[in-house]
Amino acid sequence: MAQLKQLLRPQHKLLHLALLLAVASSLLFILQSYLLAMLFADWLITSQQQQPLSSTLLISALPWLVLCLLGRPLLQYGREQLSLNASLTVRKNLRRSLLDKLAAAGPGKSQYGSDGSLSSKLLDQVDALDGFISRYYVQRYLVLITPLLLVIATFIYSPLAGIILLVTAPLVPIFMVLLGNAAAAASQRQMQLLSRMSGRFLDLVRGMNTLQQLQATQRAEQSVANSAERYRDSTMAVLKLAFLSSAVLEFFSALAIALLAVYLGLGLLGILPWAKGEIPVPYQGALFILLLAPEFYAPLRQLGSDYHAKAQAEAAIAELAPILQSHAWQHPGTTQLTLTQAPSLELQQLHILGNDGRQRLAPVHLSIPAGERIALQGPSGCGKSSLLHALLGFLPYQGRILVNQQPLLQLERQHWQQQLGYMAQHSSIAAASIADNLRLAAPQASEQQLIASLQQVELWPLVQQLPLQLNTVLGERGLGLSGGQLQRLALAQLLLRDSQLWLLDEPTAHLDPDTAYRLHQLIAELSVGKTVIIVSHQLDGLAWLDKVINLADSTKPTTGATFNHVS
Repeated sequence: MAQLKQLLRPQHKLLHLALLLAVASSLLFILQSYLLAMLFADWLITSQQQQPLSSTLLISALPWLVLCLLGRPLLQYGREQLSLNASLTVRKNLRRSLLDKLAAAGPGKSQYGSDGSLSSKLLDQVDALDGFISRYYVQRYLVLITPLLLVIATFIYSPLAGIILLVTAPLVPIFMVLLGNAAAAASQRQMQLLSRMSGRFLDLVRGMNTLQQLQATQRAEQSVANSAERYRDSTMAVLKLAFLSSAVLEFFSALAIALLAVYLGLGLLGILPWAKGEIPVPYQGALFILLLAPEFYAPLRQLGSDYHAKAQAEAAIAELAPILQSHAWQHPGTTQLTLTQAPSLELQQLHILGNDGRQRLAPVHLSIPAGERIALQGPSGCGKSSLLHALLGFLPYQGRILVNQQPLLQLERQHWQQQLGYMAQHSSIAAASIADNLRLAAPQASEQQLIASLQQVELWPLVQQLPLQLNTVLGERGLGLSGGQLQRLALAQLLLRDSQLWLLDEPTAHLDPDTAYRLHQLIAELSVGKTVIIVSHQLDGLAWLDKVINLADSTKPTTGATFNHVS
């Protein structure tokens, strides 16, 4: 709940103005009820006295009635628009904050879930806050203010009627809380199921080619069906609680109004046990109170309905909390270094520890002259990828990293990252056209530049045969191209960036030997004159490297690195 309050703090003015409009609407309702009760009482008395109806009172009250009948919808519309604007702004800022957190985490974003799970959190779970912001936030204040105003108006005509309202009012929130707690637990389970189902479904879609080759599509289909069934059951459980609580709230509010109507009706007939022959509340007051009574319980019933929005929002924020409360390491540098040629790198006793204190990279000392191309090798867990992530500015480290003799920690991270070319095992190819994917690396690149980069990576002949050529739209994760073709497309992106430092994290790990060998040869041809660090478990096709560095296993007591020159 504290996290929700923090998110809403910048929008307090809008929400408080929405509350003010809602209170004004309640005041207009009291005035409207008073005018109607006065008119009907006058007409009743006139008819009983068998006198002709006078229009004088109606004419004098008509402008005020019109103000009430038109003003209330306008005030309600204004309240809704203000609340919706506040909700939209909060959700937009929250998504931006979540994206910033994930961007700052870099490769470490996987600790918060799979891509499918993160997509669900950024879309569905952020939108789950809408009901809390646009309805519940104002309603929880209105549920106190409006009944209080109505009780004061009721006490003027009948203290006993006011007492009846006050005594019956707590029944509604008591049952609202009892059922709301169960709804909150059910909503949280539903959010967790949705997150897991989204992640699993996206993973299966991405691996559809592999599933087809293994003839496992039916098992995958059954898995999705089972997940959907569990989510359906969870949704029905939440809806069951919602309908049950609404029915209970309606029952108690109707019972309370009926009790009030019986008291006023018996009073008008003069047959109350303690006031026989007396009329404690005259017709005008009784009608006024009966007109107010439904509105007295309406905010309570509405809060009961919106309480499920609160439960849903709390469940959603609980799922988002690990990301929001994360404190990713912030690269402290502010200096901008522009690389016009291949840089030199020097690692001085570079040592990396994980958040859990586990050693991710044993102390390493090495020097990489400008334009040198090296490979990092070693057993899994020795810190090869961690070293690249430190160079990218995503990981804190001990020791020093010097770029052209300038400490990396002094460089502004975003500008530094723009100077780098990074290529991972799986290319970050978007579901967009080939041209759009290439322009992610160079937004201002012309069509001729795109074609030239594809020619350099030997992908243009294939693209040229496609009906839409550069405008051919790829599917999720580059669906439509093979693994080797996707890596060539990623290599074309590197060429368009024209970076002087290339960091390659096992770019051929999932390719067959022939494809991997040819990709290594392409990298050799295209990286001449650049500083290159490539992480690779095998050296086929890497004879062009200047040096191979074998990192010691960081889990062992011995530390350091051994150097082998490639002949």
